Amino acid sequence: MKAKREHDYQAKLATPFAVLGLRIEEDWLTDIEYLPLDTPLLDPKTPLAREVCNQLQAYLTDPGYVFDLSLHIGGTIHQRRVWRAIQDIPSGGTRSYGDIATQLHSAPRAVGQACGANRLPIIIPCHRVIAKGGGLGGFMNASDGMPLDIKRWLLQHEGV
Repeated sequence: MKAKREHDYQAKLATPFAVLGLRIEEDWLTDIEYLPLDTPLLDPKTPLAREVCNQLQAYLTDPGYVFDLSLHIGGTIHQRRVWRAIQDIPSGGTRSYGDIATQLHSAPRAVGQACGANRLPIIIPCHRVIAKGGGLGGFMNASDGMPLDIKRWLLQHEGV
């Protein structure tokens, strides 16, 4: 697998919480990365990158927006099962790691690890998975700092 480099982005989109770095391979969206707010922007290089940016902007305007994109999901069988379950959580809703683990006959920690491996955040809305007691839980393999600020922003945007 080739190393991911800065110039591999097909677009960098400004949002209120981060710059979103988009990676596309052929006709598939493969990665969305949260970059610092001061990251230089990059206009979409391809028609698909433009479409992804348009759909992400539609989500920023309407948190109930439903994405319709060609995704390259990858991941293990377990990760893909977790990501499918997460995609079923409606905007404005949340589920706990434990709830998803019970649904999939898994463990909360394994669900959290799958969330941390999600390469398509927002589209696969792992920010909607929270701790059992209603706390934020982790995000992007972190338990504090910028990742939780992003998760908090996304949940507030969706009215949670």
